Amino acid sequence: MPAPPLRVFDSPCKSVCRIDERVGWCIGCKRTRAEIKAWSTAGPDEKQDILARLPVRAAAEPGLLAGGGSQQSESVSRGSCQSDSDSR
Repeated sequence: MPAPPLRVFDSPCKSVCRIDERVGWCIGCKRTRAEIKAWSTAGPDEKQDILARLPVRAAAEPGLLAGGGSQQSESVSRGSCQSDSDSR
């Protein structure tokens, strides 16, 4: 059974919390650092805008990463993602 669609107030965090510097977003939730940081204080419209960008990034990611090379990721501080849990 597929997962239900996210509601605007649900955080898209997948508890992976690693930014891939090649694409500029988290490999789990596909949000940028700025979007992760803003999530807990964002209003419904801003959250909806962020959520709308995520499927586009997920679809584009394989092509962006096809260039090869080593994985150049760095951890996002847990504090950034944990602020999302207030909204779940």
